[in-house]
Amino acid sequence: MVAQRQSIRDLLAAHPFFADLGDRDLDLIAGCGQNRVFRPGQVLFREGDPADWFHVIRRGRIALGISIPGREDLIIDTLGPGEVLGWSWLFPPHVWTMDATALDTVHVIALDGVCLRGKCDDDPALGYSLARRFAGILSDRLASTRLRLLDIYQADPHG
Repeated sequence: MVAQRQSIRDLLAAHPFFADLGDRDLDLIAGCGQNRVFRPGQVLFREGDPADWFHVIRRGRIALGISIPGREDLIIDTLGPGEVLGWSWLFPPHVWTMDATALDTVHVIALDGVCLRGKCDDDPALGYSLARRFAGILSDRLASTRLRLLDIYQADPHG
């Protein structure tokens, strides 16, 4: 028996980030999407690059890091299936604030940020719904980063 391929819309509907979105909104968002695969070690984006996409992670893991002059890059988080990568496409100046690298083979739905910003401008309710979802992610990741920083400074109290 041959497995039936799911559409981008169906894949989005099954992803936790898009839970409770209506059919019309899912259709609009899916129109901006495409499937992409990144190989281990492949860079998805670098700090300072234009942030024109965000990624819905289906399989694999992605390391988020920052460059520190004169030192090895610092991995600050790792994301995997069920998560989304990138909010810089939504907020000016639309540039990445860190690097993202595939740790293993990564399958994502890449959503075109320029396309989505246009749809959000045309449909403020959709824009508000996405902004609220990303605000939740920002809040969670800031809290997580705070805890990691506390661990770092607790391990070396003299900094």
